[in-house]
Amino acid sequence: MGTIDQTLAANAHLITPTRLTGAEIVWATLVGEGVKDVFGYPGGAILPVYDALRKFPIHHVLVRHEQGASHMADGYARASGKVGVAIATSGPGATNLVTGVATAMLDSIPIVCITGNVSSKILGTDAFQEVDITGITLPVTKHNFLVNRAEDIAPAIRSAFQIAVSGRPGPVLVDITKDAQQGTAIFDFAAAKPRPYRPHPMLRVEDSGLAQAAELIRNAKRPIILAGHGVSESGAMEQVRTLAERAQIPVALTLLGLGNFPASHPLNMGMMGMHGEAWVNHAIQEADLLIACGMRFDDRVTGSTSTYSLKSKKIHIEVDPAEVNKNIKIDVALIGDLREVLEQLLPRVSSRDGADWIKTIETSKGAVAVRDIKNLPDSGHLYAAHVIHDIWRITGGNAIVVTDVGQHQMWEAQYFHHEHPRSLITSGGLGTMGFALPAAIGAKFACPGKEVWVVAGDGGFQMTAAELSTIVQEAIKINIAIINNGFLGMVRQWQQFFYESNYEATPLVSPDFVKLADAHGIAGRAVHTRAEVVDAVAEARSAPGTFLLNFLVEKEESVYPMIPAGSALHEMIRRPVKDPLVESPDDK
Repeated sequence: MGTIDQTLAANAHLITPTRLTGAEIVWATLVGEGVKDVFGYPGGAILPVYDALRKFPIHHVLVRHEQGASHMADGYARASGKVGVAIATSGPGATNLVTGVATAMLDSIPIVCITGNVSSKILGTDAFQEVDITGITLPVTKHNFLVNRAEDIAPAIRSAFQIAVSGRPGPVLVDITKDAQQGTAIFDFAAAKPRPYRPHPMLRVEDSGLAQAAELIRNAKRPIILAGHGVSESGAMEQVRTLAERAQIPVALTLLGLGNFPASHPLNMGMMGMHGEAWVNHAIQEADLLIACGMRFDDRVTGSTSTYSLKSKKIHIEVDPAEVNKNIKIDVALIGDLREVLEQLLPRVSSRDGADWIKTIETSKGAVAVRDIKNLPDSGHLYAAHVIHDIWRITGGNAIVVTDVGQHQMWEAQYFHHEHPRSLITSGGLGTMGFALPAAIGAKFACPGKEVWVVAGDGGFQMTAAELSTIVQEAIKINIAIINNGFLGMVRQWQQFFYESNYEATPLVSPDFVKLADAHGIAGRAVHTRAEVVDAVAEARSAPGTFLLNFLVEKEESVYPMIPAGSALHEMIRRPVKDPLVESPDDK
């Protein structure tokens, strides 16, 4: 057939329908959708697709574990706003994707996973490496397809891309039998286009709802905007900022919302929730109006729902009707795309004076807010807060940071001040350890010109450390900071607070990460003191290739504040007064 060149992507509608194998149709459809990079691992049931890859202008990244492929597709999507693509074979190849698919589902990330399956004639016979992957992934995908005819491949993949990005984004899986890959059909990219996306009938904002919301904003004395991940997914950063500035409303952010409102903006209060700022949580409890923008009131944000912000009216702007009144009772629901809803609401919102409320919040911070200190006190020990704060200072915040899950994730959220959307990539809803390294690889492919940092714990890093070889094979530049405290840190913290310091199964023996990196062909160094941090970070940044820094931090430092599970938002465990990270008893 010869190579199908890049003109297919730009001029798909002009391409004369051509008879192709099902395997070729997979790639031709992906090219038509504008895909340039995919992340995958071959195997018998997907081999026809891999055999056809050489004919198409798509770069394939060979992962070391299929979970890495789904996380890379996820990181690619989060960094770029485009659909990420992962590919795997049947059976264990497909099931290894599931953790990454669930991660994307819980955080509303648009990825498309393509899997091979056994031939349709032996489906259901427990054939070698056969598994019902559509049944397995049904609860953790927006939709999935089982395709057993070549002529159905292009329509399924094109529909998958549309579903992944429409409404509330999420993962879609397309499972293709081997005989469908080997068969032939007429490929007509334009004819395979799905029907136009039709929003849910409830996705319509009524004038009465907008009028109610505007009146609540006009009459509020203590309003707060709660900005979540949906702000960046909708591209509503400018509209949220306009609302905040016009009505002088302070803004609190969810973990996945960090960066969607500049950290340096005077109306940015900081992060809310279980490990959020104390003054933020107290302000939410005292507010008389909450304006929830693209966030879903999950348990890590609200604490006990029975005691959550009882004094406030609540406006919820949300694209997914299922999230409205699910966890928290709402007074005004504005269901639709956040940016579009705000564009309709803003003309109804007038300027207002919020100085008294803002001053009250500022006063509640106390004389010293430790996270605002330019140089955290050096007590002679190395703390994770030192590391993350110094990386922020040295990079000027101009980096994409991809975290794993645990204490370091919360310290990053507290001590790295994000000014831009899509600058923090982290697993929020599922809390997936092992996410950071592969997701950072995906982010680097999405944004090759940006500086990318992995911030991972010693536990989570070991779960996907094999992807270091993927980095070497692809010759990409990533900086890796391992926050190594010799424990499964967040679990240890819970054991300390709630299980009488019974550190069962949390002390962690790890390899020498610098030697491990060297075995993969990656340079690195260990860092033991605060005095070494600046030089170490500079060395990593200036290195021509990926560089690993093993930060040997204090073993039993905890994340503060912390809301115990089931407690009210204001019932926080606070930082001890004599903690070495603080200089004043006025710290929160």
